Amino acid sequence: MRRLLTGCMTALLLLLNTLVFIGPLLVFALIKLVLPMRYRDWASAAVVWIAETWAEIDKLIFAWCVPTQWDIRGAADLRQDTSYLVVSNHQSWVDIPALIQALNRRAPFFKFFLKKELIWVPLLGLAWWALDYPFMKRYSKAFLARHPQLKGKDLEITRAACELYKRQPVTVVNYLEGTRFSPAKRDEQASPFNYLLKPKAGGVAFVLAAMGPQLDRLLDVTVVYPGTAIPGFWNLLCGDVPRVIVDIQSRAIDAELIDGDYENDPDFRLTVQNWVNQLWSEKDQRIDALRAELDR
Repeated sequence: MRRLLTGCMTALLLLLNTLVFIGPLLVFALIKLVLPMRYRDWASAAVVWIAETWAEIDKLIFAWCVPTQWDIRGAADLRQDTSYLVVSNHQSWVDIPALIQALNRRAPFFKFFLKKELIWVPLLGLAWWALDYPFMKRYSKAFLARHPQLKGKDLEITRAACELYKRQPVTVVNYLEGTRFSPAKRDEQASPFNYLLKPKAGGVAFVLAAMGPQLDRLLDVTVVYPGTAIPGFWNLLCGDVPRVIVDIQSRAIDAELIDGDYENDPDFRLTVQNWVNQLWSEKDQRIDALRAELDR
């Protein structure tokens, strides 16, 4: 009963916070649509400030209601006046509060590339639209074989989003696995990693190409939970997640990853893929070490 009450109270407070801030957020988003171009950056800044304040109050709600210890590492030198590219492992909806705990008001407000279906999530879908989150439509290889004209649509959306982000500091979050990790998915892919799915290099390659000179650093984020079961969002709300490690490794972005044509140059494509696979191999080893630390 105590667990249930904790979950319901935490969920209610998060909902109330959402209801308070969603209205002003949408008002400034609509203002942004009708303002002349030279004033839109002002409206965008207002939208981001509202979102950051909303997220800060969410952090307070978690601090008041649940015992989760957020072990944030490597965030001390982050700045809000520059742009970052974040690559992270992805296991659960709890990853989102973990990133909020680690990055909100330490780095520019982050932008995700979301599945198109998520625009229909009540309230949050509207908020993500207001914050200029790109909504991607993912197709299977079989579907693309039947409809080849749709190949590359996600990359077009990536280009358009990156052009928009050039006008302001931003933290672009890219989940290279493309979906949440599970042991079943890992086995189905025959992934060479213990804790990760196979990474996809195309999206991050186009972000680097479109925003390379603007991006200050790559933030290699690793989120680790205790135990063998990956916690769901309801587990977090109920206080079932005692500790979360968010490890941030700040890396320079190699110029050879920026100046190339991923679509048409096979040598450059191989360079990016090798870099991503090496990044993922190191992350897999880091997860193993962090999990051992949590289990001690």
